[in-house]
Amino acid sequence: MRVLISARNASVGVEAGAIVEAAGRFDLIIEAADADLRPGLINAHDHLHRNHYGRLGHPPYRSAREWAVDIQQRYRGKIAAGRKRPRRSALLAGAWKNLFAGVTAVVHHDRWEADFDCGFPLRVVHLTNGDSVQTAGPIDTRAAYAIHFAEGTDAAARADMVELELRGLLTSNLLAVHAVGVDSTGIDRIRAAGAAVVWCPTSNMFMLAATAPEALLASGVDVLIGSDSLLTGAGNLLDELRFARARGPLSDAALSRAVGEVAALRLGLAPPSLEVGAPADLILIRKPVGEACAQDVTMVMVDGVPRLASRKLAPQVEKIMPGGRLRTVAGIKRWTNIGGRGVGRKGQ
Repeated sequence: MRVLISARNASVGVEAGAIVEAAGRFDLIIEAADADLRPGLINAHDHLHRNHYGRLGHPPYRSAREWAVDIQQRYRGKIAAGRKRPRRSALLAGAWKNLFAGVTAVVHHDRWEADFDCGFPLRVVHLTNGDSVQTAGPIDTRAAYAIHFAEGTDAAARADMVELELRGLLTSNLLAVHAVGVDSTGIDRIRAAGAAVVWCPTSNMFMLAATAPEALLASGVDVLIGSDSLLTGAGNLLDELRFARARGPLSDAALSRAVGEVAALRLGLAPPSLEVGAPADLILIRKPVGEACAQDVTMVMVDGVPRLASRKLAPQVEKIMPGGRLRTVAGIKRWTNIGGRGVGRKGQ
């Protein structure tokens, strides 16, 4: 099956999960004159199985540890009820949250799930991760790894840097998630090591009333953007980008790279591209990513498989992928498809 996508800014062909020349015969032409075609977004931090709970907490807290202890007591019943949801259903709730926002690849900061290898609609990055510097098990530092780091404003959060160095985990392959409590010396050490930072500003602001220091974000350190789960995050990755843009430390170009080229490089993914041969992880979106919301995402394709389309585009997409269903996420209704070839394979 050969498909031509004709958008406001570009036209590309898609065949067998990859971009091909926009020439020759096509089985279907998808016309989208009101949207731009671009590579899908990369979400560098989420907990896919925790998005169905909604925000929990009575902030602000001094640290993520304090938050975790409080919600386990304060919301014991709600958490117990949420855990009864079937695991695949919980994981898919996180997947659809991301797909509705134009995300085609995500870091799931938890154990690898068998569902990711079996018809999962979203590309999940296989990445070693740790819940904290103190509790992380043995980590092979020769490849990228993510650790919740300095997630707090107290002395214990600031001490994470010492523990990180003692364990030999401050390397160029580190993805330091949150980094709220890092001080000026820590910023220098992160930069010198060549480590990267994963910034989740709405999650930080909800939990801690603080986020990663501007001096860190503007220091030349590679920055990736994560949405975190809806336990603490405000919404999806586009919501995170708009919030980050309003705060101002990163330019629009830097924010675009944070969910594009920089994220792909740091996570070992293929460079986001519309060039021939690139993976067909594509979205149609009506506004620039720093200004857009989920309503502006009109189509999402992962590994060449249409996963989401606006109701206007749905009749076209149904011709190559019949059997989809209308789904509503955060008040937005889209045609969605969970069938077709899965893309959550290890090593991708």
